Amino acid sequence: MRRTGQRVRTTVAVLTAAVVGLTGCAVVGGDPPDEAGLGRQRKAAPKVVWDASPASIAAVGDSITRGFNTCLVLSDCPEVSWATGSSPEVRSLAVRLLGPAGAATHSWNHAVSGTRMADLPAQMERAAARRPELVTVMTGANDACRSSTSAMTPVDDFRADFQDAMRTLRRTLPKTQVYVASIPNLMRLWSEGRTNPLGKQVWKLGICPTMLGDADALDAAAEQRRATVQQRVEDYNAVLAEVCGADDRCRYDGGAVYEYRFGTEQLSHWDWFHPSRNGQARLAEIAYREVTGNKP
Repeated sequence: MRRTGQRVRTTVAVLTAAVVGLTGCAVVGGDPPDEAGLGRQRKAAPKVVWDASPASIAAVGDSITRGFNTCLVLSDCPEVSWATGSSPEVRSLAVRLLGPAGAATHSWNHAVSGTRMADLPAQMERAAARRPELVTVMTGANDACRSSTSAMTPVDDFRADFQDAMRTLRRTLPKTQVYVASIPNLMRLWSEGRTNPLGKQVWKLGICPTMLGDADALDAAAEQRRATVQQRVEDYNAVLAEVCGADDRCRYDGGAVYEYRFGTEQLSHWDWFHPSRNGQARLAEIAYREVTGNKP
């Protein structure tokens, strides 16, 4: 009888320990114990801190970043570039961040007039060779400004090319920060520029025909053409936000350039398409605000 009672007590003790053990697992979430007898704990990924004062800047993109048609007709004028220019009228992003002396020695403009997104990976490779702490990106208008709406860059191709450009940069510079500016509002460009008779005459030379061609036409076909271009620009901007958002060290402007309500004062009077010095200065202000979180 003693042995039987002892076996019963032993069995009860084992069952009790098992129940307690199961209850304990439930309390800590059901994870099996580690070698120290503690439940596994997931470590939070380290938070990437954005550096608002990079020590060097490289710019990639199209004719806007080259200052095309700002100083002389049919000419680049990189000294007035919103990104890296030296002009005191513009006070480029580089000048605002590095000062005039620092901008002269530690900023580089690799943008090329006429560039489309497909050209960006090669520009990124050249920019990466400088090992900048910040790369600025502004491109995409030429993907929408084509001979016809059917010739515009497909959105999927635009995305693939931008992803390729980011991968090209990251292969060499995994920690370099990237600022991506949205594509300007081409519909607003048409509505503002068409108020000037000279501007409309210049547009007839073939400047962004998908949006600016037949500037006075208000028939259904013309309105549909412009709406198609505008939608494509918005789709491109959505891609810029998506691809940039997948990179911890990339910052998209949130549509700030697209939403900026520019007027004719911000347009080059050579072509009523590219930014004037005033327009370049406004782009620099937006970039500085987005990169630093401060007012210019």
